[in-house]
Amino acid sequence: MKERVKTWILALLVLSSLVESYYLIYRLPGSDSAVMSENLYVKTDNMGPEEKVENLLYPDKMIIHMGEDKHTLFYPSSTFYNLIINRIKGRTFESFQRRSVDDFDWNKIRKENPGIELSFGAGIPVTLLQRVMQLSPDSLFAGESINRIWIYNVKNDSKAHAIFFSTRGDIVYEAAKADLTVQDVQQHVDFGKNWTPYTTANGDYYVPSDKLSLVQVEIPSGLYTIEQMQSNLFFDTSSTRYIREKDGSEIYTDSKRSLQVDQEQNWMSYSDPAALPAGESTPAKDALEAVDFVNQHGGWNGTYRLAAAEDESQDQVPIGDGGKERRVSFQQYYGSYPYGSYPILNRPQLKFGVIHLELQKGTVSSYERSLLYLNENQAVKKVAELSGGETLLSQLAQISKTSPVQDLTPAYIPSLKGEKLQLVPVWKVTLRDGSVLTLN
Repeated sequence: MKERVKTWILALLVLSSLVESYYLIYRLPGSDSAVMSENLYVKTDNMGPEEKVENLLYPDKMIIHMGEDKHTLFYPSSTFYNLIINRIKGRTFESFQRRSVDDFDWNKIRKENPGIELSFGAGIPVTLLQRVMQLSPDSLFAGESINRIWIYNVKNDSKAHAIFFSTRGDIVYEAAKADLTVQDVQQHVDFGKNWTPYTTANGDYYVPSDKLSLVQVEIPSGLYTIEQMQSNLFFDTSSTRYIREKDGSEIYTDSKRSLQVDQEQNWMSYSDPAALPAGESTPAKDALEAVDFVNQHGGWNGTYRLAAAEDESQDQVPIGDGGKERRVSFQQYYGSYPYGSYPILNRPQLKFGVIHLELQKGTVSSYERSLLYLNENQAVKKVAELSGGETLLSQLAQISKTSPVQDLTPAYIPSLKGEKLQLVPVWKVTLRDGSVLTLN
């Protein structure tokens, strides 16, 4: 009997010791744990909502070819853009056949065949595109990145053709089975008949025959605090040190990671060179990791689109270019129905409108973004116009004397006026040599 009592007492002592150890380790009662992996950051201030990657994948423009060399363009958030893209998302594309880009006469198709051309900028990995489109790729096609999709009708052909352009430039993939009828394509094309006509010389860029209406806006702005960013990025903010550089920028570091803040530009650059590689890295996995990182460390303070390259950089680095590091960028857009949504240009005078991340083998090693946020509820808007027709053609012809024009798109230039951010519509002109000009 005594031995049994001793056994029970010993068991109680051991149990009490375990409970006490648990309380000491986790500092209970309370909500903070003293034990946490260094790869997990304290998530506190939610500066913007989280976002699904599916909402960041969409074409930067939609070109409608109506035959007889007639064309028009729809931009994100405009009525017919939304209608057409949602319909295409509901269709299936299967049995992809690999072909040379030279197998097609694109100038003839552009001029004569009714169709829809979706532009994805520098490209999106097929495995990500599957999240917004019903694709059934084979292993070869699944490894590609796509920068254009062209769906068109051919005279006296009973089926619609769907072509997916590889970012490599010399290869396209044709979907032998596409859940789109000739009538479907024609109906989508007919949406453009009463829209502003556009002309093109070679399909690189399109010029409207008349002025283009956009919204010009002035929005009250605020700043995320350095304390907010530290709370989102550092494991233990009490261990950070403050360093002021000669150029006026401020650095906060815990000896492993650093947060540099440019007070003049309201721009932050976070670096974690000691980040442990997560293992296998692919373009799609890195893009997903980048989205997760932003979700957990700040959120999205506006509407963004996944860009496979920095639009403002001459050294374009597509996602999937290989190597030890991969740069993922997200372009901020502004606008709404019915005028459309357009990119906000990141400029040397005011860094704004982009989020940049660099990854090493699947792990984020650097993170850059603006500290500015906008109070959309108090925005003051008015309609503005961009030049078109002969006026714009004349301007472009003058610019082309220096370098051929590669792309033309409406965009916004941001500027700070006191505590308000102005977004002024401009034409963004990208030249073949990589330089970018603006016309307003």
